[in-house]
Amino acid sequence: MSTETTQGFATNFDLSEEQQMIRETVRRFAEEVVAPGAREADENCKLNLEAWKGMCELGLPGLPFPEEVGGAGLDNLSYILAVEEIARVCASTSLTLAAHVSLGTWPIYAWGREPLKEKYLAGLCSGESMGAYGLTEPGAGSDSGGTRTTATRDGQDWILQGRKCFITNGSYARTFVCTAQTDRSLGAKGIIAIVVDRDTPGFSIEPGETKLGMRGSDWVNLVFQDCRVPDDHVLGPPGEGFATFMKTLEGGRISIGALAVGIAQGAYEQALRYSTERVQFDKPLCDHQAVAFKLADMATEIAAARHLVYHAARLKDLGRDFGTEASMAKYFASEVSMRVTYEAIQIFGGNGYSREYPVERMYRDAKLCTIGEGTSEIQKLIISRSILRAFRGR
Repeated sequence: MSTETTQGFATNFDLSEEQQMIRETVRRFAEEVVAPGAREADENCKLNLEAWKGMCELGLPGLPFPEEVGGAGLDNLSYILAVEEIARVCASTSLTLAAHVSLGTWPIYAWGREPLKEKYLAGLCSGESMGAYGLTEPGAGSDSGGTRTTATRDGQDWILQGRKCFITNGSYARTFVCTAQTDRSLGAKGIIAIVVDRDTPGFSIEPGETKLGMRGSDWVNLVFQDCRVPDDHVLGPPGEGFATFMKTLEGGRISIGALAVGIAQGAYEQALRYSTERVQFDKPLCDHQAVAFKLADMATEIAAARHLVYHAARLKDLGRDFGTEASMAKYFASEVSMRVTYEAIQIFGGNGYSREYPVERMYRDAKLCTIGEGTSEIQKLIISRSILRAFRGR
């Protein structure tokens, strides 16, 4: 059953023919290849490698990057559509793609020096090499400027010392974009973003803890002990490392918004279908006003979240400022995803609480969207500061 049929309202959102084709192609792939392995990936806490290989064959890791660096030469919105469609059936697999593109590849494309781009981008865009992003630390989560990992200059190299945690794709990634503090007295100006190869001496990986949701998406801890990295692996100009990874997060928030919309869409479709089949008090659940109103709320909020996400993606494609809009999209879509998956379980009743149906998994998966790439509270802080600056004229 198509999304248009299950939604009951228009879903085109003025997409171009090419974008619609991308969406339909990824939807078929998601339903035929990704969905059958979603439950197993969650239960075994293992990345669906068959799905990853399929995404690489479709060219999804390189969607928003130019052809000259090995990408598909499409726009950011096309990539966002792919993230959404995969999340509709398996959020873990979608998160693997989103982290690889938005966090593991984009900063190298946007701020890497030419030799660095030539070294890494082709493999990242093809998916031959998976990318990851090392920001979060045991003592630095929302306080991303509180990075404790250090980088000490030694000739033409940097020596890294420290730890990172909750690093998506870490078990499989070959390339890591990591943050480190060069001079604590400089505050944020002393932070650099630097690319680290997996096989760099002094760099090691430890397994992460078992997660509540997104269990089919890998995460690990990173350890740096006298890890020597060349200076030409630093991204962006001196003193701009913090700004570099904050801009990276802005783009990543659009993809998390799309991920959240996809989860919500999948849960809504499951609930809608179930409500037409399940009979209680001699009529289908959907014919009870209490359930019908839930469906109305779910459909409306998903449509609103999708508008915000697509708008932010289009702003990025136009080269315009999109940071506030990305925070709005990520904040609203992630909270919608929580509400929709909650109501989906309510519609399923006891069945929704069991693992027989996917809404239980979707509910657990949705929670990460309110935390990763900046919590909902951080997004409200960003949004409020933006609107107050605009009001005060500065």
